Amino acid sequence: MLHLLARMSYVSSYGSLVANEKISSVSGETLAPALIERVLLGLGLCQKPEITIEGLTRIYTAWCQSIPFDNVRKLIHVRSSAHGPLPGSTAQDFFEAWLKFGTGGTCWSGAGACYALLKSLGFSASRGVATMLVTPNVPPNQGTVLVSFGRERYLVDCSMLHGTPLELLTKGNTAIAHPAWGVRTSRRDGRVHIKWRPLHKTDGFECRLEHFGAEQQEFETLYDITRGWSPFNYELSARINRGDEVVGAGFGNAVRLCADGSVLSKRMDRAVRDQLLIEEIGIAEELVAQLPEDVKTPPPPWARTAEEAKALQRVS
Repeated sequence: MLHLLARMSYVSSYGSLVANEKISSVSGETLAPALIERVLLGLGLCQKPEITIEGLTRIYTAWCQSIPFDNVRKLIHVRSSAHGPLPGSTAQDFFEAWLKFGTGGTCWSGAGACYALLKSLGFSASRGVATMLVTPNVPPNQGTVLVSFGRERYLVDCSMLHGTPLELLTKGNTAIAHPAWGVRTSRRDGRVHIKWRPLHKTDGFECRLEHFGAEQQEFETLYDITRGWSPFNYELSARINRGDEVVGAGFGNAVRLCADGSVLSKRMDRAVRDQLLIEEIGIAEELVAQLPEDVKTPPPPWARTAEEAKALQRVS
């Protein structure tokens, strides 16, 4: 509860600034200084981090412990058939919601906000596009962020929340050896694959990195496509690092990845869900009250198209 009380106090102190904040660049790549200061304070950082790997580690570790990956606002928006941009479509909207409600976002909004913050702080950051390999032929479905220091490159992903920046080598593999949020890389077909542990599949699956240097428009387009179908349009998903553990929700279950690598999981009713979101993750009660019940995720459109094509071939 301490993190929730601290956030509530912080929002109260800075609430009068919310309506006046503007992104200072038309491209959305630069945040206003006042917003940067509020975000850093919200992350528990009293001063801007140095533009070094140590500085990047400080800010990314704080992000993983403070800003959840979650689809709370998106579920409310999509399931109510709301019009307008999806939640977190701009970095300002993402951070204002976090400061007010304690929410994060899904991959495109989280990565976009992280990129804008790091870029505004002076880091050499770039947007990345990746694919969570839920099926072998799924199209790109993941936004991420890369930070460079000369020839050294580090991934800071706001969905996997791997605790510290993950170095990407030109040759060879790397890993973050942590029992709860650890990841490891491998290389196949010229591309880096990252093995990690989603909360709905704790034995792990892979994320394949596709390319870096994506423009804002590409992120916006790929995010808006998810309005029609996404697993995050139907069932709650959330995760955050707490101490040496990961806590969250994985499509119907409350899940904890423990500091010794073990997994605790139990089915969620509404009371368990609300307690998890409010007391452990720190999302505002007023927003949790608006969250719709989970519904079963339908097959993705490309899967239906493939099945229809196979059926036509059988008929012909």
